[in-house]
Amino acid sequence: QVQLVESGGGLVQAGGSLRLSCARSYSSYTMGWFRQAPGEEREFVALITGSGGSTAYANSVKGRFTISRDNTKNTVYLQMNSLKPEDTSVYYCAAKGGGGIYITPGDYDYWGQGTQVTVSS
Repeated sequence: QVQLVESGGGLVQAGGSLRLSCARSYSSYTMGWFRQAPGEEREFVALITGSGGSTAYANSVKGRFTISRDNTKNTVYLQMNSLKPEDTSVYYCAAKGGGGIYITPGDYDYWGQGTQVTVSS
């Protein structure tokens, strides 16, 4: 059983930065970040494959967010820069066994509890 733990969320002004962490990740798993605002469906944000060799981003965050992983610490990071009010959501870390590139929430096997990110205008 993979138990993911997110941290790093908080309140930030527009244009600011936050770094989210997802602890207890597995080096062989594809790790994804998703977000869900109230009344909205959970949406893909970014992913990184097990080796870190491939990444993918939603168009809405491309150029502003960077996903990375440190397999020696079993941790995945999401560096979020130039934050906008529309980035306000609960952010979830997810793990997909077997690797590969997947952007649909239903493809992921394990989830964290989420961390709130609020961007004020």
